[in-house]
Amino acid sequence: MVFSSMTFLCVFLPVVFVLYYILPSLKARNGLLILASLLFYAYGEPVYVLLMLFSIFMNYLFGRMLETEKQTVKKMVVFAAVAVNLGMLFVFKYTDMVLRTINQLGHCEIPLVNLALPVGISFFTFQALSYVIDVYRGEAQTEKSFFRVMLYISFFPQLIAGPIVKYHDIQEQIRSRKADSRQIARGMRRFIVGLSKKVLISNTMAAAADAWFSLPAEKLNVLSAWMAAIAYLFQIYFDFSGYSDMAIGMGHMFGFGFRENFRYPYISESVKEFWRRWHISLSTWFKEYLYIPLGGNRKGKVRTCVNKLIVFFSTGLWHGANWTFVIWGLWHGFFLLLEEVVPVKKLPKVCRHIYALLVVCIGFVMFRADTFSQGIEMIGTMFAGWNFDALHMQILLAEMNPLFLVTVVAAVAGSMPVIPKIEAYISKTDRGVRFAETAGYGISLVLLLLCMLSLSSGTYNPFIYFRF
Repeated sequence: MVFSSMTFLCVFLPVVFVLYYILPSLKARNGLLILASLLFYAYGEPVYVLLMLFSIFMNYLFGRMLETEKQTVKKMVVFAAVAVNLGMLFVFKYTDMVLRTINQLGHCEIPLVNLALPVGISFFTFQALSYVIDVYRGEAQTEKSFFRVMLYISFFPQLIAGPIVKYHDIQEQIRSRKADSRQIARGMRRFIVGLSKKVLISNTMAAAADAWFSLPAEKLNVLSAWMAAIAYLFQIYFDFSGYSDMAIGMGHMFGFGFRENFRYPYISESVKEFWRRWHISLSTWFKEYLYIPLGGNRKGKVRTCVNKLIVFFSTGLWHGANWTFVIWGLWHGFFLLLEEVVPVKKLPKVCRHIYALLVVCIGFVMFRADTFSQGIEMIGTMFAGWNFDALHMQILLAEMNPLFLVTVVAAVAGSMPVIPKIEAYISKTDRGVRFAETAGYGISLVLLLLCMLSLSSGTYNPFIYFRF
């Protein structure tokens, strides 16, 4: 639990932004961002801010210990860093999952520990660990200032839902940065776009998806099951890409430049392409810190297949302490391996696109399901639920109100690079550039007003990735 959306939008962010530019020095501004970040995280979880501070302190120490010239000591330090970070993640996120599995397989009754999951622990743990590994590899300098490491790990725009930022990408920005009025304006516009994705599209899709997924599979038919899957497909994309846009936009407002985390993944023509466009910071993390250290594709085809399955098993497990997430990860891993032997590229473009969307959509059904059996039943209904009596059709039509239908159209358009292409077409002349920029800011203002009206209604839909 963090600040409510209205409190963050109308109080926290404006106050921090104004104070930031009132302060005269970068050192003071960095101090303000650290205090704001700790307050942001501690607002809903005051106890777990101590856990985050412990993570920051330990990884700072590991980074300093890597200043030694002894390779044996360096390897021991990295091993300790991996053990501490993943151990902390395991205790808080996966202990109950392991105990439930043991109880089910062994017919035991071991009591669960029921630890509350710290918000965003997977994100700040992976980010902290990447710092230590990059220092070990020589890709980043050891940071001697504890407070700079603290700002890197705790920076509130991307603290609880990413993107995962590498230290060497922003090390110089922490030490020296400037933001002119144009960059700030672009950041505000990007923030509003992300907020609109979440509030206006994702929340509307969530209401319909939750309603359909809450029903037993026998009450759904092939149409409502597919609509549930499509609604969740759009919900998760606009939820997470919306938060990434907000984080990137807020970063610009404070002088930081974060890399893109999504590049229209639903236009992909293969599962491999999908993972080059979806959650780029996470897929890059697993590639650089797990796949390549395992040997990548350098040790034969069999080992390469095993390495890829390990990566996708880990990717699924990273998302949540439930075997449905693991199945989702392995589902993608299977099709990624399949594409190595099946000539998907030779299919017509439309077929490639349909294939990729089907794999992704069906996979997200399992991702959304509370249990394995619910996921299987929902997928079964998507292909065999040929019941069109009045009750089943009523369940379908109950959620397909005008707002939902309009939002689906907006979601389809928003998941494709339609707006960038329009902007590029308009911006062929200097006059067109000025018009596109002015129109963009005008539309952003309208979107902000719509978001505030929606948020003021009191509906609450937390970001999906907050729980990761």
